[in-house]
Amino acid sequence: MTQSANIDLVHLGLEGAIGSYLIFGEEPALVDPGPATTFERLQEGLAEHGIGARDLRHVLLTHVHLDHAGATGDLVEVFPDATVHVHEEGAPHMVDPTRLVASTRRTFGDNHDRLWGVTRAVPEHRVRAWRVDDPHRPAGLRPVSTPGHISHHLAYLDEEGGTLYSGDSMGIVFEEEVPSHTPTPPPAIDLRAWETTLSEIEAIGPERFGAAHFGFHGSTATRCRELQSGLHALEERVRQALASGDDTDADLYEEEVRDRLGSHLGRARVDGYFDMFPAATDWAGVAFYLKRNP
Repeated sequence: MTQSANIDLVHLGLEGAIGSYLIFGEEPALVDPGPATTFERLQEGLAEHGIGARDLRHVLLTHVHLDHAGATGDLVEVFPDATVHVHEEGAPHMVDPTRLVASTRRTFGDNHDRLWGVTRAVPEHRVRAWRVDDPHRPAGLRPVSTPGHISHHLAYLDEEGGTLYSGDSMGIVFEEEVPSHTPTPPPAIDLRAWETTLSEIEAIGPERFGAAHFGFHGSTATRCRELQSGLHALEERVRQALASGDDTDADLYEEEVRDRLGSHLGRARVDGYFDMFPAATDWAGVAFYLKRNP
């Protein structure tokens, strides 16, 4: 079984919000280095596990959202032997992040720089773009196409150990007994593709998954069905609100999500997370999708 560790990036001082996964072996790899604002903490975490500047060989990106990939440009400067692996649709945004940053800034507004910092470009020769049917398995992990949260989303499967490094494809799962949350921010979610992705992950049947938000979890099949149900419920809710012209439902959804998860985790932790990633933004992402796919 491939050994791995979850490095808590302690984003804005909040534990259990954003994690990066270190894969040990002959060619150590890192899944999703996180945002530029946590790069110092990432370096500390790698050093704690004995990973020096010449050791890291692979950086595996599930997708290019800045909470997952924003530190990649910083990382390749410090770790000169690391190759960045990313879906071919995401690769141009790593080489030139201008449009990516502009899109993220539209979503997060004045909070953008505080949350994500400065996203630096990755030299093109350091990027290996994944394409459908590409047989390459960096660090022995199989890239799996998992569209839905965004079209170019990948997960990485350790077939021997039965672990899927899922990025956002399995949703937000804070702890074992806590309900999943549906991360559906605009502008690129695809509800139908995500439904298919979850059915395919269930068919693959990994024993556990490592979510970027947050940690390792078992009961993969149950979580797949739970997230499918959550996506369906949110879709129907937003559809009804759009039909009735109810422009207050996004804020109501925000409070309901915080109350529901807060009853398990405590309101302080939940508020810390959703102050970064508002549930109202997830509502807006579904509305954006439905307006284009009535």
